[in-house]
Amino acid sequence: MNKLLIALLAGAFTLGSVAALADDKTPGQPVDQQKLKEERAKAKEEKAKMTAEQKKAKRAQRQKELSGSAASQQEGGASPQSKAAEASAEAKASKSQPKALPTKEEKQKALKEQEKKSSGQ
Repeated sequence: MNKLLIALLAGAFTLGSVAALADDKTPGQPVDQQKLKEERAKAKEEKAKMTAEQKKAKRAQRQKELSGSAASQQEGGASPQSKAAEASAEAKASKSQPKALPTKEEKQKALKEQEKKSSGQ
């Protein structure tokens, strides 16, 4: 009976705290709409004045910045695309290197180690 009462109290406390957090209605920061419109118009004018070469250079620079920052912004480290590129580069490098031919002693040693691992010792 006591365990049930404790479980009910813990559940009520949890639901109450979640409801209190969800009820946060603080107003957002005030924004100067006129200033934003002026900045947007200025940016449009500058973009219209740019030549095709300048647009290509700006696009390339932006792409370089985005690809460089993608790896540092993720929690897991590098992006999947960069990981795949690194893996393929490593695979190509390992394929180009000649394989070492094992000797009879090395084969026997590897076989003994494998037997030890499989027997659980």
